[in-house]
Amino acid sequence: MKVIIVGGVAGGASCAARLRRLDENAEILMVERGPYVSYANCGLPYHVGDVIEKESSLLVANEELFRAHFAVDVRTNCEAIAVSPDKKTVDLRDLVTGEVTTHPYDKLVLSPGAAAVHPPLPGIDLPGIFHVKTVPDAREIHEWLEKGTAFLSGMDRYSGFQTLRPKTRAVVVGGGFIGIEMAENLVQRGFEVTLLQKPDQVLKPLDREFARVVEAFMRSHGVNVMHGDRVVGFKQAEHGAISVETDSGKTYVGDVVILAIGVRPETTLAKMAGLAIGKLGGIRVDEHMRTSNPDIFAVGDAVEVKDYVTGEWSLIPLAGPANRQGRIAADVIAGRDSRYRGTQGTSIIGLFGAAVAWVGPSERTLNEIGDTDYEKIYIYPNSHAGYYPQARPIAMKVIFRRSDGRLLSVQALGQDGVDKRVSVLAAMIQMGATVYDLEESELCYAPQFGSAKDPVNFAGMVAADVLRGDMPLSHWNTARNEFLLDVREPMELAVESVPGALNIPLGQLRERLDELPRDREIHVFCRSSQRAYYATRILVQNGFDAKTVSGGMLSLAHNYLFGTGGGAEPGKAVEPVEAKEEKKPMVAPAR
Repeated sequence: MKVIIVGGVAGGASCAARLRRLDENAEILMVERGPYVSYANCGLPYHVGDVIEKESSLLVANEELFRAHFAVDVRTNCEAIAVSPDKKTVDLRDLVTGEVTTHPYDKLVLSPGAAAVHPPLPGIDLPGIFHVKTVPDAREIHEWLEKGTAFLSGMDRYSGFQTLRPKTRAVVVGGGFIGIEMAENLVQRGFEVTLLQKPDQVLKPLDREFARVVEAFMRSHGVNVMHGDRVVGFKQAEHGAISVETDSGKTYVGDVVILAIGVRPETTLAKMAGLAIGKLGGIRVDEHMRTSNPDIFAVGDAVEVKDYVTGEWSLIPLAGPANRQGRIAADVIAGRDSRYRGTQGTSIIGLFGAAVAWVGPSERTLNEIGDTDYEKIYIYPNSHAGYYPQARPIAMKVIFRRSDGRLLSVQALGQDGVDKRVSVLAAMIQMGATVYDLEESELCYAPQFGSAKDPVNFAGMVAADVLRGDMPLSHWNTARNEFLLDVREPMELAVESVPGALNIPLGQLRERLDELPRDREIHVFCRSSQRAYYATRILVQNGFDAKTVSGGMLSLAHNYLFGTGGGAEPGKAVEPVEAKEEKKPMVAPAR
């Protein structure tokens, strides 16, 4: 059996290595149009930022390793230019010599990846404008940043020699993974960085309230985040700089411009072979990673797969899914009945010492597909026991089914422990776990690593309380026009308050029940919802119609967590975000 694999990075390399382990006799040819196979493209921004100093560290494997360990015929700088499904042949062009050869196959695996979006904008090919997709891309950026601006910016009045000004300004276009990681690394190198993007938030998979925290945190570290402004072209500016023009008429000048607008599935060969293409533009595959042609498989960033939670088709250009898909394709080619379970988009990004992670569909996505059978909670547990030094809060948004408690998605951000919690919850989502399972999860505990009630347990306990009716829940968008009860201490109100809310500290509540209306719904809040929950239990058991406002004051200003100035000035009143956007006044409670 001869197997040709087109693409030698994540999915393709994984497929080749797995197939050899399963079938010693198969003839395996892997072609890669770039100069390297199996390189760590996720590390490219950190190489540009000198976090990963040696380029060689990005080369996870090489041609010699694949030949020696796996007996794979590897051809780099070699491009597949044509596929004939009827003849079962692939035409390959050597990009060094130009020679074209035809190769037969029994099974073909397409792992072409996704191409960086390169819109036909005026000036987009000016020197100093880069994508970040390959090792050579990172090398070119490195060289550009380090050589200084080779232009006459003035004359040294003592020597008369040309003065070189180092590059200090960068413009990053795009607010996804690469855009944010490049912005961070350029700041770390001392650049003044502006990040531009057309969408109204960074990191589209996040809900807006969490994306706003990310943006504020970036600004606090010197990144000028500008969204809602589309780039329309580039012009050469003075002294070799580049002027980035936008549709608002504003211009931003940089000594280097990074294009991180996104990627599109590379489907040229698939279309040539007559394979089915999905509505999102990716190669359509089944659970065995088989395309519409039974002898052709496809894996990686170019394929459309089912979202494990929603059942919708999705494009998920991530390394983890690509590697698993490559293994599954190899299994099936070798005669095994392996199946891809689907993806849930588990992701994390580091940001100036913090982390933002998510798994599963955002609330916005659920609304877009018409799924209303869900509830959400906001919680703020510590990364480990609060009495042990260096505990840090984790902001978590947990979404689950109202009908059966099934866990749907999680978004989390913080400076410690975020990766661990989201990874655990991602595994549980894939297993179909409910919030009741989270309650009973037995996880590692020592004070420096976690809490007796781990954030995972805590999420389950709060969500289960909601579903059992122990914690009737509300959110600021509905609570704003109802009777609001603030159970914080007076000194906390001196820092931040909500207009129109009645303040009765929790410790005084039982003695002051007669101040509360019995003919209105009472929405109770505190800093994080814990005291509000206690108060809600008191009120409900005394015959009041009470609900806890999820997340309390922290859900109004998550930026407390990072100290980015997201909270109000001392003594300032704060209205819920939803109320501000919709311009609806708070209703003052009757006393």
